[in-house]
Amino acid sequence: MIIYGIKACDTCRKARKALPQAEFVDVREDGLPEEARNLALETYGPQLLNTRSTTWRGLSEAERERPPAELLADHPTLMKRPLIDDGGVMHLGWSDEVRRELGV
Repeated sequence: MIIYGIKACDTCRKARKALPQAEFVDVREDGLPEEARNLALETYGPQLLNTRSTTWRGLSEAERERPPAELLADHPTLMKRPLIDDGGVMHLGWSDEVRRELGV
């Protein structure tokens, strides 16, 4: 299991604490691997983008029109988080539903 997120994110901290066995990848430092990005985009599409983030607000209108895969490649912190890869099954966020699906 791999958790993709940001170390300073409170929600990511909660997920890491509840899933201590999971590997953690800080997308700010390490980026979001292409394979994980593609699988997440197949699963969630444009919902993967956090359009309420500071990063999003800093983008020009022209940049916001770019395909989500390109935006996430250039700005991995635009991703909603945490993104959890449970053996190829993706989970987005840390809602009650996600915790239930992960058995936490």
